[in-house]
Amino acid sequence: MIENEEVYVHREGALRNADEVFKAWTSGDITRMEKAIGHRTNPSDRHFLLLHLCAETHKRRAEPQMRAKFLGYARQHLDEFRMLAPALKREFHGTLPRVPSFQTLATVLAEDGAFEEAIEVCELALGYGLEDGTRSGFEGRITRIRRKQQQTLNKPKAR
Repeated sequence: MIENEEVYVHREGALRNADEVFKAWTSGDITRMEKAIGHRTNPSDRHFLLLHLCAETHKRRAEPQMRAKFLGYARQHLDEFRMLAPALKREFHGTLPRVPSFQTLATVLAEDGAFEEAIEVCELALGYGLEDGTRSGFEGRITRIRRKQQQTLNKPKAR
């Protein structure tokens, strides 16, 4: 996209000029997305901004600063999702799109040993009727997290 190019998006039933939030999340530039986080926008672009911030910081989660940013943005996305979901459902003709922030947050929390919070994230996703793209879905993810939790509890302590 050329920076000064007029870009239009279909939002809330109308064709509109793309705002900075749209331009930020479509840029893939974490810094630009972070600068746009405080901008007012429509629910769809807010969702996609948070989704892309999660995706980009998740890719770099091996870096402690990016892992912390990922956890913050993912939790923020899930907190705001209850307000975003109705508009997304309208935008996507009655269904919600896949929201990888749920599964990536659950995975990172489980990696960090926060098993109960990881399970809560999966249960929240189930409450929205979301799919995670796997055959067993969030139910299977919960089973795997509980299994990992049990293995961690049964692991002999180092002396």
